Amino acid sequence: MSTVAKIMRKQPKTVGPGVSIVSAAKTMRTARVGSLFVKKGKQLVGIVTDTDIVRRAVSTNKNLAKLTVEKIMTTPICTIEGNRPVDDAQEMMGDLGVRHLGVTQAGEIVGVISVRDLLLFYKRYAQSKISQEEQYSEPKIMQD
Repeated sequence: MSTVAKIMRKQPKTVGPGVSIVSAAKTMRTARVGSLFVKKGKQLVGIVTDTDIVRRAVSTNKNLAKLTVEKIMTTPICTIEGNRPVDDAQEMMGDLGVRHLGVTQAGEIVGVISVRDLLLFYKRYAQSKISQEEQYSEPKIMQD
């Protein structure tokens, strides 16, 4: 089985804690990502996801232009070591009820893995298994 590091997205996008929800959402749309790490100085202090924006901001009828990511971010960031099997990431996401995990190497976040990354991985994995089975399947006997 493959490792988390092989399917993670490297160099995750970041925003500052004082960035507005509207600005963060625009950054996500432009970068085509579902999460942004929140960086204060040189330290990652949280993560804001598309789900956080919907559940903790939009649904509350607060002024999104004035509400900052610091007010709705998830902290601490749930992480997994990059050398762990992909199945461990799936299990951890299910247990924690999250859709994004920071990927660490020697304790430092170096990437991010999402539920979408897992779906794409398992799709490719299933397709490769089907291809292997087709290669080794017995010939079909046909009758006239």
